[in-house]
Amino acid sequence: LGSGEDGMTFLNRVRRSKREKQYVTRLGNSTEHELVVLVDDNNNEIGTAPKDSVHTTNTPLHRGFSLFLFNSRKEVLLTKRAKSKKTFPGVWTNTVCGHPGPGERVVDAAKRRLKEELGIDLPQKRLNPESVQGLTLHEPNEVICVVAPYRYRFADNNGILENETCPILVAYADIDPYPANDEVEEWKWMRWEEFLEEVKREPDIYSPWCTEES
Repeated sequence: LGSGEDGMTFLNRVRRSKREKQYVTRLGNSTEHELVVLVDDNNNEIGTAPKDSVHTTNTPLHRGFSLFLFNSRKEVLLTKRAKSKKTFPGVWTNTVCGHPGPGERVVDAAKRRLKEELGIDLPQKRLNPESVQGLTLHEPNEVICVVAPYRYRFADNNGILENETCPILVAYADIDPYPANDEVEEWKWMRWEEFLEEVKREPDIYSPWCTEES
């Protein structure tokens, strides 16, 4: 323990140091050669394309996912996309989005992106059934569950197009993020009901897919 440092402060410092090391590791994991899966209108795979070049003014339809992370206080983790992002920079959105690679399950892709983008390594325990009461779970034994299919096509203010088959996922964890700066500019926990009210009141501050999915 440091001078004048209590046990809890010491524990938090150790946790932060560990997550800072994880962040440095993530910086070295380049996504330069990451592939996205191209699909037809029926979600049949028809090819692949490099992630760093697939998003243009004429983006082909490809697979993605969109995840909402909740904590035990029934708050959702919201993130503001970094200004350096190619699509929808500087826009608030749901916890994390991404793309499953060739042969990768969507829940595994979501776990990967939570760790790479937000430094969140989900605990290896399944969802509490009471936490997702009323939802149809397509992967009921997973830490992350698919709750609904979704597809969207939106262009940002620069004309860059997002065009995805994008299942909606939910997960629960009491973990604050330690985000990669080139991915996330800000983050906040917000009560779900408050978030829904803000989306209705100020939809333009959120990504269009986040607004629709909510």
